[in-house]
Parts: sequence; C-alpha cells; structure tokens
Amino acid sequence: MATAAPLQAPDDALRGAGLRATRQRLTVLESLRERNDSVTAQDLHMELRQAGEPVGLTTVYRTLTSLAEAGFLDTFNRDGEQAFRLCGNTHHHHLVCETCNKVEEIGADEVERWVTKIAARHGYQVTGHRADIFGICAGCSG
Repeated sequence: MATAAPLQAPDDALRGAGLRATRQRLTVLESLRERNDSVTAQDLHMELRQAGEPVGLTTVYRTLTSLAEAGFLDTFNRDGEQAFRLCGNTHHHHLVCETCNKVEEIGADEVERWVTKIAARHGYQVTGHRADIFGICAGCSG
C-alpha cells in the first residue's frame, strides 16, 4: 500500500504550485509528513500550540485549505468535520479506519475498472471520481 509522498523539498513544491513558502505552510507540511492518519484543523492547531508554535486556528484552517486546493492534501469527512492528510502524487484512493483515523493510499487500477464499467452501464463518460473505503483496520479490529 502506498503512503503519502515524502515531499523532499517542500519549499520548492509550494513555489511550483504557485504558493509562497511561508513559515506557516512549511510548519503544517512538516507536521503532516510523519502522520499516517488524517487530522482536523482544530486537532492540528492544538498539537502545534502544544509544540510551542504561535499559530492561530484561522491560520491553520486557511493553510490546510490552500494546501488541499493546491493538491498537496487529501480531505476527508470525519465525524462531520473536514480532516486533512498529506497525499501522494499519483492518482489513488483510500482505506480509512473509522476507529483510529489511519488512512492508507491504495492503487487506482481496480477502482478505475469498476468506475468505467458502472459509468458505461449507465451511459456516462467518466470525467472524474473519488473513492474512499471506510472500515476498521487490522490493528483496531484485533
């Protein structure tokens, strides 16, 4: 299973996406690099504050939103809140644990075939899709 892209040069990646490499963006990206779960703006804000980062909740939310819009982050609905996770740089889908919020990227091949088949059956031409599969991971179910 794939994991999030390592993002070796985040400042260059941000500039390449037309974003300034601000301290806040770099701090948020760095905090997401080691995570294997999704995180809400409120949770990330609390973690950053506990780590001594003087950043406001609004700044964290705006930063996460701009990074998601630029394609750096995937978004998930988690208990009615938007959660974010650093994403890989290829087309992928997700397995999401509803207990621990762990997110695993999965290859798109099987899902692509299914989407194409279903769309054709109903007379649609696929222009895009998103598939997140929710369940309980092995670590939480055992």
